[in-house]
Amino acid sequence: DRVLTRIRDLTAEKADEVVWVRGRIHTSRAKGKQCFLVLRQQQFNIQALVAVGQHASKQMVKFAANINKESIVDVEGIVRKAYQKIGGCTQQDVELHVQKIYVISVAEPRLPLQLDDAVRPEVEGEEDGRATVNQDTRLDNRIIDLRTSTSQAIFCLQSGICQLFRETLVRKGFVEIQTPKIISAASEGGANVFTVSYFKSSAYLAQSPQLYKQMCICADFEKVFCVGPVFRAEDSNTHRHLTEFVGLDIEMAFNYHYHEVVDEIADTLVQIFKGLQERFQTEIQTVNKQFPCEPFKFLEPTLRLEYREAVAMLREAGVEMGDEEDLSTPNEKLLGRLVKEKYDTDFYILDKYPLAVRPFYTMPDPVNPKNSNSYDMFMRGEEILSGAQRIHDPQLLTERAQHHGIDLEKIKAYIDSFRFGAPPHAGGGIGLERVTMLYLGLHNVRQTSMFPRDPKRLTP
Repeated sequence: DRVLTRIRDLTAEKADEVVWVRGRIHTSRAKGKQCFLVLRQQQFNIQALVAVGQHASKQMVKFAANINKESIVDVEGIVRKAYQKIGGCTQQDVELHVQKIYVISVAEPRLPLQLDDAVRPEVEGEEDGRATVNQDTRLDNRIIDLRTSTSQAIFCLQSGICQLFRETLVRKGFVEIQTPKIISAASEGGANVFTVSYFKSSAYLAQSPQLYKQMCICADFEKVFCVGPVFRAEDSNTHRHLTEFVGLDIEMAFNYHYHEVVDEIADTLVQIFKGLQERFQTEIQTVNKQFPCEPFKFLEPTLRLEYREAVAMLREAGVEMGDEEDLSTPNEKLLGRLVKEKYDTDFYILDKYPLAVRPFYTMPDPVNPKNSNSYDMFMRGEEILSGAQRIHDPQLLTERAQHHGIDLEKIKAYIDSFRFGAPPHAGGGIGLERVTMLYLGLHNVRQTSMFPRDPKRLTP
């Protein structure tokens, strides 16, 4: 009948209370007739003292000292105020004086990696010669790595991004939809798709919910969003690409101008950033201990630049590029630094991309046919959303698909969905893992993918 208390709730206000706590043995240290344990739950930990006395024998102290690290235990104890701050613990003002201890699950004595090594900043490890854990070792032993305080904080914050995304859009009148992930044709019109056997024929894993979001707009849903897996068969071994990631997708009909949609998406991201600042400071600070980073900055309303302005800024900085040339990754990062210096923001929009570098379904700019009604959004100089006004006229859509060399028969159902009246609409797709990575200032998207998939990794 005992009620288990969360370690994060054990504060000075709980002093002198008898509590039950379940946690993992993070460390243990025997000293004479005493044993000091550190118990851990997620990113929170507390010092627990087992000492010979009324409630503990010598055998109990010895037993506690010999419990393997990472074993799960239930402990009954009295919360006591600490005489001085307890370094190395999140709960620094109190400790737990143990009266009873039960082993719930025993961990093997040899661990594939030490959690203290896995949370040590790389710079600190280099300076004093202590071990750090490389990325492959972490991912090969992901279950252990996910127990670290840093990983716990990363994925709690990532959960918060999804929650805030849903909260914000539902408040704005959007409807959440679920779209197929097994589809009959490449959704982006390209070759980078995973082909799967589908009974007596072949199918593809969806590169995007793009086409189905648009079909829902044609079906008068007006504002839709979805959260789900996206698959890209790109042989990209970079710090920001995965073959499977979580897409946060938005599509919306508009009345007069596609900037109505741009503003709505930008505001949604701003509301997410504000929510993270308000609700997840503990997690942000936990990650910053291992990966120091400047706080994420953004403006209200969001800065919007036209593509030609970005090209002018890059040329002024010495970059040679054409008016209709797409941004390379180095130029994206340089532009991010230039924007930060000039406007003091880590989040901004680039609008009016050249039509030549955008997908077939992108609406051309009615004023300048070389441009398009399309936009990307950036965090810390890296793209996190690509979006556009979609072509809703079936004749123009057919012409643009032919221009891109796409087999019309394969996208017939898509084009046909616009033949019965389709409102003007626009949208975009956001990479969840990339947003988490860039908000926290991390250096690799695999840190923010729970079980990452890339061209070289299919396990665990």
